[in-house]
Amino acid sequence: MNYIKLSIYTLLFAVLLVSCKQHEDARRPISRASGSFMKKSVDRNKKLIADEENVIKKIIKSNPKVKYYATRKGYWLSYEERNLNETQTPRKGDIAYFNLEIKDIKGNVIYSEADLGPQTYRVDKQEIMMGLRDGIKLMRKNETATFLFPSHIAYGYHGDNKKIGPNESLICTVTLRNFVPDPNAPQTAPPPAQAAAGQTVTPTAAGQTPKPATAKPATVKPAVQPKKDTINP
Repeated sequence: MNYIKLSIYTLLFAVLLVSCKQHEDARRPISRASGSFMKKSVDRNKKLIADEENVIKKIIKSNPKVKYYATRKGYWLSYEERNLNETQTPRKGDIAYFNLEIKDIKGNVIYSEADLGPQTYRVDKQEIMMGLRDGIKLMRKNETATFLFPSHIAYGYHGDNKKIGPNESLICTVTLRNFVPDPNAPQTAPPPAQAAAGQTVTPTAAGQTPKPATAKPATVKPAVQPKKDTINP
């Protein structure tokens, strides 16, 4: 009787061991397939970006009279109208007013200025196309610029669910009409009265007249030359 019980327990243990082994083996290919899928996805995205950039570079090369600037964010722009009298560009929180036209990479109009109407944008505080979010901060008032955006900084693999398809590079022409500080932003307190230019006031005991201290000359550092035809926003 004991022999029979021992045989049954041994058989059950063997069945359980084989079952666990098969379950473990069955899961291994899933892990390998998942890693393989991720690698293929990364490689596919890299190829897509490279192909789109090659198309854009061909457009730039075919227009030698137009001065294009490469940016560190992976897009290109050219200025159609400059306003060198202005020095300020939009900053975070400013309200920008601009006109926008969007074309596909072949130059066909997708959305005209009339289609889109005047645009209002709170800089870095509203959702907007990633490329425009960065590019508009490179413009001065009353300037017009044309941007060449690869799809990964345009509308990506979703498109805009209307006229812009997935993985579509875009040509965007922007006219920055104006930008102003946000009127609802908290106002900073005015700075305290300053001494004459080039002097600082030395604190003294009560009842004594403060004496201006001579300011130390600032050390001038040599400017670093930017890379040719490259904008560093």
